[in-house]
Amino acid sequence: MSIPINITRRDFIRNVGIASSFAVLPKSSWADEPSGKSAKATHRVLSCNIRVALDIDEERGRGWSVRRDACIQIIRAQNPDIICMQEVLKVQNEDMKEAFPGFQSFGFDGPEMDAHEEGYHGIAKNVIMFSRQRYELTSAGCYWLSETPHLGGTMSWGTARARQVNWVRLKDRKTGKEIRVLNTHLDHRAQEAREMQMAMIMEEAAQYPENFAQLFAGDMNADAGNPVVQKVLAANWRDSYAEKHGDVDPGHTYHAFLGHRYLEETPPERVKGKIDFIFHRGQLSTRDAGIIRDHVDGRYPSDHFFIFAEVY
Repeated sequence: MSIPINITRRDFIRNVGIASSFAVLPKSSWADEPSGKSAKATHRVLSCNIRVALDIDEERGRGWSVRRDACIQIIRAQNPDIICMQEVLKVQNEDMKEAFPGFQSFGFDGPEMDAHEEGYHGIAKNVIMFSRQRYELTSAGCYWLSETPHLGGTMSWGTARARQVNWVRLKDRKTGKEIRVLNTHLDHRAQEAREMQMAMIMEEAAQYPENFAQLFAGDMNADAGNPVVQKVLAANWRDSYAEKHGDVDPGHTYHAFLGHRYLEETPPERVKGKIDFIFHRGQLSTRDAGIIRDHVDGRYPSDHFFIFAEVY
C-alpha cells in the first residue's frame, strides 16, 4: 500500500528540475524539409492521440501497420509547425521521425524512463515534434504526474496508468521570441487522479511569468465542463477552440474508430465529448482552431479525431 506524501511547492519544483535535466540535442541543417512558415509569427499546432500500437488492434484490422500511412498523410496535410502526440510507442516514434525528417522529436528517447524498449507495458510517451527550420530548441524536460515526479513510471492517487508531461522551449528563428510547449495525457479512469495531475501541471507552469508564451496540449480525458479543465481556465489559460468558436458545442474527439458513426452506434451515456485540447497562456491569441475529422478511404488514423490551433 502506498503512503500519501505531502509535497510542498518548493519540493515539487526541485524534483521537476532534477527530472528535467538533459543535454540539448545538436542543431540540424535548415535544408531538412523546410516547413515554409519560418517568416510567419503564427504557430500551427496539432494535438494527436495516435493510439498505441497494440497487437489486439492488428487482429481487428485497425492496428498501427494499417493506420500508419493514413496518420502520416493526415498530419502532413495540416502543414504543422508543432505536433504534440500522445500514446506513442517506439515503433510509432521511429515511423514519425522517418516521415518528418525536417522535424525534431523530443519525449521518447531519454531522459525519461525506458524500462521497456519494445511493446506496451502500460506506459506510452507524449512526444513533441517541431520544425527544425522554424525553431531552435533552447531547453526541454520531462516529469511524471505522481508524488515522486522525478521517478519515471511512478503512479499516485489511484491512476490506472503512469502519466507524464514532456515540455520544450523553442526559439522562433525568425522573430527571436520563445514559446514553451507542454504535452500530456491524463488518466482515463480516476477523476481524483486527473484533478491531482492537472493541479501539478498548473503549479509547475506557474513558475513562468504571466506573460511568457506557453502552449499546453493533450488528451485530458475530461470535457470542458469537468473540474479538470476548469482548473486550467482558473489558472489563466485559454482554450483555443472556445476562444475561436465561443460556446458552440464542439462535438466529440474520441470516436472508438467509428468516426462519424460514433454517435449513432454508442449509447448516449457512454458518449465522450471533446476531451482533446490545446490551451495557451501569456502573450498569445488564437487565430483559428478546429477538429480534424479526416480519414483516408474510410480509414481513420486513430480512435481520436486530431485537433489543431493556430496561435500568434
